[in-house]
Amino acid sequence: MNIGARGNELLIDGDPRDIETVEQILRDFAEMFSEGNSFSDKDLKDAFKQIAEDRAYSLKDHFQRSRFNPSGKKTVAPKTANQRKYLDAIAKNDLVFGIGVAGTGKSFLAVAMAVDALFKKQVSRIILTRPAVEAGERLGFLPGDLQDKVDPYLRPLYDALFDLVDAEKVTKMLEKRIIEIAPLAFMRGRTLSDAFIILDEAQNTTSEQMKMFLTRIGFGSKAVVTGDKTQIDLPRGQKSGLKEAEHVLGGLEGIEFVYFSEKDVVRHKLVQMIVKAYEEHSQNTEDR
Repeated sequence: MNIGARGNELLIDGDPRDIETVEQILRDFAEMFSEGNSFSDKDLKDAFKQIAEDRAYSLKDHFQRSRFNPSGKKTVAPKTANQRKYLDAIAKNDLVFGIGVAGTGKSFLAVAMAVDALFKKQVSRIILTRPAVEAGERLGFLPGDLQDKVDPYLRPLYDALFDLVDAEKVTKMLEKRIIEIAPLAFMRGRTLSDAFIILDEAQNTTSEQMKMFLTRIGFGSKAVVTGDKTQIDLPRGQKSGLKEAEHVLGGLEGIEFVYFSEKDVVRHKLVQMIVKAYEEHSQNTEDR
């Protein structure tokens, strides 16, 4: 496709379908701009990338429907088509699995949806949990009480919360147990009703732990399970509960699996390259 400018005219030459897409983008842009909206280059690039992957998605969809502000502090918007699919899946289903490599926004977007649901009074509490499995390090001799020992494992969830909600509000909600962050072992024996529950780093659950977690879901609750099957830290020979859940629950109504790849990595460009390199190395090793 060729695009050129002549005075106040824009000349577009190419496939009719591409021309139609560009015309719609320009119409949307002109309308939103006339309404006083402004856009950064990065926001526009994110939108164009998603429109290229899904022609039914429009510039208006990106800036007026897909973006949301969970607590008034930070606006959240999907940066890839899979992120958008993930947010839609969470909105429509009671149980969603987000599976894929690091840096794809699985945990952050899940926490954002949980905060949004809480502030809209769709749920009365948020429960964030993850298995306390050491990633090649020995943290068992850390000083402090039990909470001090498990906090390092849960720090990424705290980071997402504080990024989305004012620190003072988070602290108060933690004190009142409106938001609860705890290791997976603390979930045993409980029934979690009217809650938004997130199980992070689910690749490090055992089969028993995964079943235990999934059977905690009560009435009025929504659950999101996130994990990266390339970063399993379980002892050698122990089956990952996340991998088993894929086979056992795939195809069940009300449960959706969303998969992310290196194309969805939204961190530094190097992270995308590193993830791809490790995936290729792993595949070559399996082939041999």
